[in-house]
Amino acid sequence: MVDYELDELRREFLAEAEEKAREIASTLEKEQTSEALDRLAYLAHQLKGAGGSYGYARISSESAEIEKAAERIVKGEKDGDIEVALQKHVAGLQAEIRRALKELSTATS
Repeated sequence: MVDYELDELRREFLAEAEEKAREIASTLEKEQTSEALDRLAYLAHQLKGAGGSYGYARISSESAEIEKAAERIVKGEKDGDIEVALQKHVAGLQAEIRRALKELSTATS
C-alpha cells in the first residue's frame, strides 16, 4: 500500500535535503571560515534529525558524521583525515539522497 501523502512529504524533504547537501558541498570548495563551518554543521544537524524522521537512516548517519567533523574543525583540529572524512560523508550524503529520490520515483510510478 502506497501512502501518497507521506510520499509527497518525503519528496519535499529530499528536495530540501538535496539543496542543503549542495550548499554543504559548496562550502567545502571555498575558504572554510568558522562561520561557514558553523553553517555547514547547522545544515547537517537539520538533515540528521529530519532524515531519521522520514525513515532515511543513512541520510541521518552521514549528516551526523558531517556535523561532527565540521565541529572538530571549528574547534581547531586541523587533521587531514578529518577533511578527507568530511568529503567522504558529503559524497555519501549526496549519493544517498539521489538513491532515495530514485527509489521514491519508482515506487510511485
